[in-house]
Amino acid sequence: MKMRITVNGQAYHVEVEVLDDSTPMATAAPAATGASGAAALAAPAAAAAASTGEEVKSPIAGNVLSLRVKVGDTVKVNDTLLVLEAMKMESNVASPVAGTVSEVLVKEGDSVQAAQVLVKL
Repeated sequence: MKMRITVNGQAYHVEVEVLDDSTPMATAAPAATGASGAAALAAPAAAAAASTGEEVKSPIAGNVLSLRVKVGDTVKVNDTLLVLEAMKMESNVASPVAGTVSEVLVKEGDSVQAAQVLVKL
């Protein structure tokens, strides 16, 4: 699937491959690199209310650079949950919905695979 993504006023043309049909399209589409050098992997929200059983999956393979939430934290749509590092680039993984963090399945320094569940809301 080809997409045009605008980051900080700069348009990028990207090609996205959906690997898992059960993964919502919003979490499977990585964004282009912005001016800060960090890829913003924020998933747009379909719901603004708290959700139960929402799994936030890794959009890329990489290493967990930092965790920004812990169990019990309340998050809003697009709040950064954690930061991944891949090929010397930092990528924010954002919450697709508003809710409460029920489980954090990784720790700083862990290696993760694409589509691996990182956080449950």
